[in-house]
Amino acid sequence: MQSNSRLKFSAAALAVTASFMLHSPAQAEPVKLRYASSGPPKTVWAMQVERFVKDVDETSQGRVKVDAFINSQLGSEQDTIQQVARGRIDMGGYSVTAGALIVPELALLNLPFLFDSKEQQDCVFDKHLYKTVDAMYAKKGLKFLSYAHVGETNLIGKEAYVTPDKLKGLKARAQPTKVGPYLWTAFGANPNPLPVTEWAAAHQSGLVDVADAPMTFYIFAGLGKVAPVLTMTRHLDQGGVVVMNKKVFDKLPAQDQKAIMEAVARNPGPKQRAEVRAFESKLSPMHTSKGGTIVELTPEQRTVWRKGMEASWAAAVKAVGGESGAFWKAVQSGIKACGG
Repeated sequence: MQSNSRLKFSAAALAVTASFMLHSPAQAEPVKLRYASSGPPKTVWAMQVERFVKDVDETSQGRVKVDAFINSQLGSEQDTIQQVARGRIDMGGYSVTAGALIVPELALLNLPFLFDSKEQQDCVFDKHLYKTVDAMYAKKGLKFLSYAHVGETNLIGKEAYVTPDKLKGLKARAQPTKVGPYLWTAFGANPNPLPVTEWAAAHQSGLVDVADAPMTFYIFAGLGKVAPVLTMTRHLDQGGVVVMNKKVFDKLPAQDQKAIMEAVARNPGPKQRAEVRAFESKLSPMHTSKGGTIVELTPEQRTVWRKGMEASWAAAVKAVGGESGAFWKAVQSGIKACGG
């Protein structure tokens, strides 16, 4: 009797187990998100993207997987940020230049010599513009995740450009934004808007004579080989943005939205800027060791450049249109509050 009872119990237990296995839902597949970046390999930008991938995996406990495509694998940043806006790519990290294609007013942050110091710029970005930028991107269907950083921008070419008159009549690569041409037209150069993926070829073919480029990108994208003279105007310390398609973000479960934002919070904008700037400080010897030339400006020479650009600021604000007037006031208010 005991033996039969045990057999009946075992059979019943097996039946319940089998039924549970048959009717239990399969473990959900992780959400996969594609992340686009123009950051070259072995740079601080690539490291930051790879770290974000790992952080999202940890904060979501494997529920969200980010597939990173660096080095413009999915196209130029001008192309891919448009695809993020359309939902064809989920997210990406971009320069302000590319970010301004969606929110044109953002281009005003790229006006040369706008800020007196990097500390002043950081203060304006973090304490006075964050909510404004967040709201402006939301109107365009993007979720603003965080600031990123591109870095200090200087003039590059085959000769030094110590004074603005050296630019007169030259063909210049300009940022593809409404304020991009002003650096060049203010000093008599002829601007040609080009994405970063076309810089090297443009210099080699003679399509452009001069450009301005972030130090980190300049070295690792090979521009130092075709435009070996770096003139340290330090006219811009370009910021960046990390954005995500808002519909994609909003459709995620609340716990996955939280996980993404927790991953962002691990390495906020100030930390990313510090990392880029620390990386930049090591690049000058790398450039000169490969035969490149670095030309420093005196404070007096840099002042001449700045005064020449300040005269163009009002026209640039007007050219951007949209809410540029209000955004410009917010920027100026921030500069004043931050010690300007």
